[in-house]
Amino acid sequence: MGRATIKGIAAAAGVSTATVDRALNGRPGVSSANRQRVLVAARDLGYLPSEGMVLLPSKPAELEFLVPFDHNAFMSDIIAYLTEFAASLPLVKSCKVTPLSGIGPKALTAALENLSLYTQGVGIIATDHVENRRSITALCDAGVRVVTLASDIPDTPRSAYVGMDNHVAGKTAARLMGMSHRARRGKIAVFLGSHDYHGHREREAGFREVMSRKYPNLKLLSAIEAGEDNYRLQDITERLLECHPNLQGIYCIGAGRKGIVAATNGVASEKRPFIVMHDLTKNSAAWLAENRIDAVVDQNARLVAEQAIIRLLGSIATGTPLLPTIHVEPRIILAENLPTPRDAMSQRGR
Repeated sequence: MGRATIKGIAAAAGVSTATVDRALNGRPGVSSANRQRVLVAARDLGYLPSEGMVLLPSKPAELEFLVPFDHNAFMSDIIAYLTEFAASLPLVKSCKVTPLSGIGPKALTAALENLSLYTQGVGIIATDHVENRRSITALCDAGVRVVTLASDIPDTPRSAYVGMDNHVAGKTAARLMGMSHRARRGKIAVFLGSHDYHGHREREAGFREVMSRKYPNLKLLSAIEAGEDNYRLQDITERLLECHPNLQGIYCIGAGRKGIVAATNGVASEKRPFIVMHDLTKNSAAWLAENRIDAVVDQNARLVAEQAIIRLLGSIATGTPLLPTIHVEPRIILAENLPTPRDAMSQRGR
């Protein structure tokens, strides 16, 4: 029997050739049901995508994801989407999600030591620490494929990074902050989880670059590392509001966002600092709707999770583990363009 074709897979799956192309390349716009039909048909027909497309393994693969802060809303969404999408793919034999006990290298090392011997691909969200780089290098040298999610760990042989260009995300946040104030003078607070996260450093650098060049009327305060701690961020924000009555804005790079909202809850809306955060979750969507924050720069947790699995499968299938970087484009979410319940249901079908 000759090599299967896109048309043959489309006919077997009962979908269009465009749907087959999107499904095999891991692009959005395909329901979970149709994606599964395509992958089952491709598997049954013995098809692997041609050069220039994402290769898929010929046998179901065992994957594991190591994720910190499983109590964090964004991380919880990532975990839910990883689990849901993996369950819909016949080419994923198993997908285990392991919460890391912290952000330090000891937490990642301990998790890697407990990996199953059958694990073929690992997705990691971790800090850019020298020990973590060594651990990832050793894992890749052992033949396990690795992708990083949300925050990259460069200078490692990982197969791909899946997430936003965080430098661009920081510049986007700065544009929102600066345009909201124009010629007004004042101070801007910057909070992040840890400078050890490559993504947090990149967001801060992009934010400062645009703010200093385009909005010199707004003075950036020294960035504060809050360790993703809500209570600490609430205390810090309350003190900043007392010490800086002309605090015009707050840029929250990481988590701990509940603390900021709690601290500014009693401030009249016309006097509240302009607040920009990252990642659209149930909490941040509610805060936008209630006018408790002003803008969210979102990286689409569902798309990050789905692309992480697709990229892992692709790296397992190919003899060349390094895949080209394709960034998730940041989305600007305001109260006026919050996804409706119907939109949310549509996203769940992607």
